Amino acid sequence: MKQTTPKLPLDGIRVIEFTHMVMGPTCGMILADLGAEVIKIEPPGGDKTRGLPGLGIGFFRSFNRNKKSAVLDITTAEGQATAKALIAECDVLLENFRPGLMKKLGLDHDSLKTDNPRLIYASHKGFLPGPYENRLALDEVVQMMGGLSYMTGPVGRPLRAGTSVNDIMGGMFGSIGVLAALRERDTTGQGQEIQSALFENCVFLSAQHMQQFQMTGEPPPPMPARVSAWSVYDVFTLADNEQLFIGAVNDEQWLTLCRVLNAPELAADPTLQTNTQRVVLRPSLLLRLGDILKHHHADTLSQQLEAAGIPYAPIMRPDQLVTDPHLMASGGLVPMQTDDGSMTDVVLLPLTLGGRRPGVRQPLAKVGEHTQEILSKLKTKPKMETTP
Repeated sequence: MKQTTPKLPLDGIRVIEFTHMVMGPTCGMILADLGAEVIKIEPPGGDKTRGLPGLGIGFFRSFNRNKKSAVLDITTAEGQATAKALIAECDVLLENFRPGLMKKLGLDHDSLKTDNPRLIYASHKGFLPGPYENRLALDEVVQMMGGLSYMTGPVGRPLRAGTSVNDIMGGMFGSIGVLAALRERDTTGQGQEIQSALFENCVFLSAQHMQQFQMTGEPPPPMPARVSAWSVYDVFTLADNEQLFIGAVNDEQWLTLCRVLNAPELAADPTLQTNTQRVVLRPSLLLRLGDILKHHHADTLSQQLEAAGIPYAPIMRPDQLVTDPHLMASGGLVPMQTDDGSMTDVVLLPLTLGGRRPGVRQPLAKVGEHTQEILSKLKTKPKMETTP
């Protein structure tokens, strides 16, 4: 008997995506991975994200899988008319252009909602409505504004996070909004506008520290200068200059760590019996642990810590994760054919659905690969706007 692959949750949902860079494409990729038909509208010549150099070189391949590509010049009357005809046949519209551009093109929510009352319109911006809403924003801009860079770097040296955390979170929250709006539409029959924004994402990341200030009346210090809640919660340098993060967050784990390190003198020290005592003596304790750990090798110690149930982590680089045994065994890293015909491994969504990992269903689309297929199936001929 032939087995059929279960349908994905968003099978039958059609999404049109006017996006570039990371934030909007992440939202579209999540919806596509969950089964939606996502049509990425690219300008003539293709999305410029495809050709970014340096740290941007991986953006397009990372956040645009499982999508179709159609080329439209939405700066022209003909392109706008075709876009509107296509939007009329979609459930969801995604965009992340600079403030005001979609309105200028007649493709904003207010311009579309009368003819498309069921349309869910998701805008991805720098800021939600308010005094800052017309500012242009980048991930690094909002990391500085939203407290993240201050909390990450040492005192006096704000430091951005090492990846596009707010862009990716913005896409995530955009997709959450779309899913909620789809569910609400099932009840009301009406679409709505969803807004997700970089700055508010970053403030959400800093919320615990904002609450800390309101509870204590004291500005929280940056993480490198923080007063740790735990005595052993740090990166240690081992033999051969290898590094390992080790955390012992309760008294039982502390005693277990002492046994693993063969350090009975630490376990018996009357000044180190409770976590509170150890936190008070943390600087000198870390020096003592460092003197012991510099004689241990990371591979051997890691096995011992894992067997003992002590939290630990090697300091991994992204290039090392490409061959991570857990990612490979758990199905979280899978091959995808790229737009140039080569193969690459991509990271899937970090979730399972009934034990399944939503995966790669099609090669990465070439520029305009599906233009003819999509436009030839339009049910309604595009209406050109006429000037009286």
